[in-house]
Amino acid sequence: MAVLKYDEHTNLLEQSAYKYSLQDKEEPNLYRHLFDYESIPKVPFNHRTVPSIVPENIWITDTTFRDGQQSTSPFTVKQIVDLYEMMHRLSGPRGIVRQSEFFVYTQKDKEAIKACLDMGFEFPEVTAWIRASEKDFELAKNIGIKETGILVSCSDYHIYNKMGLTRQKALDKYLGVVKSAIEYGIIPRCHFEDITRADFYGFVVPFAVELMKLSEETGVPIKIRACDTLGYGVSYTGAALPRSVQGIIYGLNHFASVPPEQLEWHGHNDFYKVVTNAATAWLYGCSSVNCSLLGIGERTGNCPLEAMVIEYASLRGTTDGMDLSVITEIADYFEEEIGYDIPPRTPFVGRAFNATRAGIHADGMLKDPEIYNIFNTDKILNRPPQVLIGAHSGAAGITHWMNDYFRLHGKYELDKHADIIAKVKTLVDAEYEDGRTTLLGDDELVELVIKADPDFYESLAHSHKRKKEG
Repeated sequence: MAVLKYDEHTNLLEQSAYKYSLQDKEEPNLYRHLFDYESIPKVPFNHRTVPSIVPENIWITDTTFRDGQQSTSPFTVKQIVDLYEMMHRLSGPRGIVRQSEFFVYTQKDKEAIKACLDMGFEFPEVTAWIRASEKDFELAKNIGIKETGILVSCSDYHIYNKMGLTRQKALDKYLGVVKSAIEYGIIPRCHFEDITRADFYGFVVPFAVELMKLSEETGVPIKIRACDTLGYGVSYTGAALPRSVQGIIYGLNHFASVPPEQLEWHGHNDFYKVVTNAATAWLYGCSSVNCSLLGIGERTGNCPLEAMVIEYASLRGTTDGMDLSVITEIADYFEEEIGYDIPPRTPFVGRAFNATRAGIHADGMLKDPEIYNIFNTDKILNRPPQVLIGAHSGAAGITHWMNDYFRLHGKYELDKHADIIAKVKTLVDAEYEDGRTTLLGDDELVELVIKADPDFYESLAHSHKRKKEG
């Protein structure tokens, strides 16, 4: 019999006649028509759509020190503390970067957690990721952790093929672990691993329903992290489950009654979809998206935290007090202090993300930076647009480089028809006529300026020094 229920999110009476029960099976459902392993995974469509219902509040959580750190050289305690402090400044007064997730096992982990907790920041809240054991619950409680992630793998690949369980046995085991966490006074965050290969209505929804019943009984806001472990999620309109991001989020909201603030999306970038999938989760009823700094993480990595900061500002029309210039500080810290190589064309953090090497683009930048720069990167990210000098930079590129490098503005700004530009261009052209194939670095270009006109360089150098000291 159909049931009518007033939905506070849509402000409509909605009819629901469906109560999904666990479908226990002797054999796993591996969706072989989609994932045959010998070919590229297929994207199914059923042309069903779900409504976009954006939560009142959306935010970002961080897994740099948990999932992210698994893919890099381990951070030192100082590096963790420094990055955590930068995330706090980036987050702003409203705590848009809401939480940061840590391991709790080694002495270094414990020292880092204590140092971060001692800073007394409200945001990001320090949370943990632990194994499902009483010893680990005790460990987290003693450290002072209020919330922890617990792995509850939900695809048959994991339930049957990895753990050797059935769906019923897995559900019973998981519920027991969650109850233990609650008994220890810890908020459980259930990591639904491999959700984009899971039987959504046969296991995911029935399990989520049981968690929400437990949440209501205990008054504990049990959280669900929907983990797109292999990056199979897609945001295409009309795509079918289990790969539809909006289908997953809507289904957890609508059929399992998971409130947006207790729902989180965690994606990986195996198919280049990680940012769009995270934004889609926001748009369809998920308050939280889980990210890591620079997108570091298993295989192709997690959703880049800095990307979702920009996405937040794009969707909300405001930064809500976030200090986006800290993104550049974080990128510089990774390269200079940690020794991590950021691909130079990586959006927002790569050293060449807002640089051009084409002469025609440089000419446009000289006339108006808006023509080829995505936004005022100097003001917002403390990263002025750049021109890289190569074989095709031309006079305009050299002019832009000289004005930028020597900080020549206003009446001191060079025009691309200036004699010094022509002289330097002749020397640059000669480099490439002799067979050079690489870009010219700043130091090399300075040497060419000196060679072209030593006296002019002296005047430029003194002006550059005065501006830097000023």
